[in-house]
This record gives sequence, structure tokens and C-alpha cells, in this order.
Amino acid sequence: MFGHIRRRLTMGYVSILALILLVFGVVVVFSFYLRASEQQDDLLLQKAEEKANSVLSGKEEYGVVKATTDYDVAVIVLLPDGSTYGDLDETSFTLGLPYTYMAQSAGQERQTIKETVPGPGGAVRVMSIPVKKYGEFGSVVAVVQAAQSRQAVSETVERLIFVLVLTGMGALVLAAAGGLFMSRRAMRPVQEAFSRQRTFIADASHELKTPLTLIRADAEVLSRGIDDPNKTSDNRELVDDLLGETDRMSAVLSDLLLLARLDADKVSVSREPFDLALVLSETLERFAARASAEGKNLEVHHSGKLLSRGDTDRTDQILAALLDNALRFTPAGGTIMVEGRITGKWVEATVTDTGPGIAPESLKRIFERFYRDDTHSAARSRGPSGGGTGLGLAIASDLARAQGGQLSAENTAGGGARFTLSLPPGP
Repeated sequence: MFGHIRRRLTMGYVSILALILLVFGVVVVFSFYLRASEQQDDLLLQKAEEKANSVLSGKEEYGVVKATTDYDVAVIVLLPDGSTYGDLDETSFTLGLPYTYMAQSAGQERQTIKETVPGPGGAVRVMSIPVKKYGEFGSVVAVVQAAQSRQAVSETVERLIFVLVLTGMGALVLAAAGGLFMSRRAMRPVQEAFSRQRTFIADASHELKTPLTLIRADAEVLSRGIDDPNKTSDNRELVDDLLGETDRMSAVLSDLLLLARLDADKVSVSREPFDLALVLSETLERFAARASAEGKNLEVHHSGKLLSRGDTDRTDQILAALLDNALRFTPAGGTIMVEGRITGKWVEATVTDTGPGIAPESLKRIFERFYRDDTHSAARSRGPSGGGTGLGLAIASDLARAQGGQLSAENTAGGGARFTLSLPPGP
């Protein structure tokens, strides 16, 4: 599928480049043709004027036909009525000289006349110049006619087209190769995202299938002994299991829905000033009873008011996930330290535990959805709100980013783990 998309992207890129090159080539060729035509006229005018000056200086008799072949240009001298004397050379005949009607028009109108006319071997550019004796208003004593085949222009243009075509083909080949390379790089994040999405769907399906299987098994056992009064206690346990698995599945569905809404930017997350120290205290109060019951120490330290900017409820949700995670992996008698401080650019809340820490290879993936590892500490990736499904820390990280902050994890020197929530400072 992605290979087909890459090829289509490359073809689209090459097609656009080909269109640009085509338009550019047409403009260049047309401009070059006009310029080459102007240069041909300049050359004919120069040769004709040189011959006209020779006639006026007396170096040549105006009534005698002369012809030259410089630059494949034929130049002859005619009488004002267009008549010729003597024989023309082969080049002049090849170009169809003389063109009597043009010579007569130039003599009568007393001005230069230039035309492209059909010749024996193809189109010919002809320029007729009247030779005036005694200045501008003198009588016309002769007409100089210069001619050159239009192939001189067309062949030059054809050579340019050939070079442009070769260059364009090379550019398109390079563009195709570069397009494939760039499309492969551009599609890599999409492939990775698609792969993560497939993994996410597979993991979510597994997490939902497990409680459904247990619910069905318990329901079948319950249905077989529902009328047996001797199995009342067993039935009660089965009902409790059913309710527990239902709650677990409901929690997974809630987390999946929240993640989907976060991905679609449909979760309402405010960025208003609030006191992070107050949120820390309120969150810790909810976990104090649990910590005491499990024989774990829960401590909080901050320097007073910690003005930050974000969403109070979402921040409480993040801290609750971090505290639940820390309590889960801190052994009895251990300590969970919660600290709040201002570090210039950020207002931070850290949760440090004295548990086993996080495996080094798991640190970079600790906030991935449904991330699991076989090491003892990788279970930290199974957040609380997901019931050990690996969604809790992923949701906490996404909520931190939604507030313009970030969530990071590291191991402490003593072997525990430290999670740091960084939020933008308040006003």
C-alpha cells in the first residue's frame, strides 16, 4: 500500500516538474527564436550596407552583378528596376536571388524592405536596401539584396531544443530518483504511525477480549448453578468477579475514548493561571489513606505558592496517575516524595519513589501506549487508569503536552524512579 502511495507521489512530483520544464522550454525556445531572427536581420543589414558603401565609393560598378558567400550570406547589386547583368554564382541561385519585385519596391519606396520568402531549398530571409547617391534625398542608383536561408536560424533553434530535451530528461530522471527518496522519507512517519495504530488496535482488542472472556466464563458457571442454594457463596464470588471485570473493561474503554479525543484535539484543556502547590496538596490527601494502609510514607515539599498555567483538573489527573504508579511499585516501608519548585522556564512537580526503578531500555518507551516489557520494572508502563494496560502514563504524557508542558522520567541514584511534570509559569 505504501509503495503504491510513494509511486503516486513521485509521479505527481515528476509530472509537475515536467509541466514546469515544458512551459519554461517553450518560453526559452520562443525567445531564442526571436533573438536569432533579429541577429540574422542584423547580419543581413550589415552585409548589405557594406556592399552599398562599396558601390557609393566607386569600388564596384552598380550595374555589375556581384555575389559573396560570407556566413552563407549571398549579396548582389541590382539596378533600381531589379534588372541584373552577368551571371550569378551557385550560392545566389541556391537562395533564389534575385527577387526582382522586392528590389523594385525598395527602389520605388526608397526604404529597406525585408521579407521571408519561399526559396528553391526552403524559406529564405531577404533584405533589399536602396543605394542613394548624394545623401538621403538623392536618387536611387542601385539596390543591394542580401539573403540567407532560414535554416541558419532553425538549425540553431533545433540544437537548443535538443540540448533542452536532454537536460530536461536528465532532470526528470534525477527528480524521479529524488522523489522516490523524499517520498520514502516523507512516508516513514506515516508508516510508523500506521504501525503504532495497528499495534494499538491489537493491544486494545486484547485488553477488551480478556475481561469479556472472563465475564462469559463466570456467567456460564453462574448460569449452571443459579438455582442451587448450596452455591450461594460461590455465586456471590462469581458476581463480584463479573462486576470487577466489567469495571476493568469500562476503565479501558474510557481510556481509549480519552486517547482518541486527545488525538483528535477534542479534549477541552484550558491554559489558565492556577496554584500548582494547592493541586499537589489536594491530590496527596486522596492518596494519604492508601499509603498509610500499605505501610508507605508519602511526603510533600514545596516552597509555597507555585503559580503555573494550565488546566487544574487535568493536572490533578496527571499527578494522580504518577502517585498511583509510585505507590504500586514502592515496597512497604518505602517513601514517595512529591516536590514542587520553580526552575525559571518551568514550574515543576516531581514524584520520586524508592521502588526498583525503570530498566534503561524502557526509559525511552515508558510513555508509549500499551508498552510492555519482560523486565520487572517495565510494568511501570501500565498506568493506573488503564488497570495495568499501559495507558495511564501515555494519557498523562498527552495531557501534559496539551497544556503546553511535558512529562519526563528518569532513574534516581538510589535506584528508584522520578517522574517530572513541567508546566509553563503563570503570570
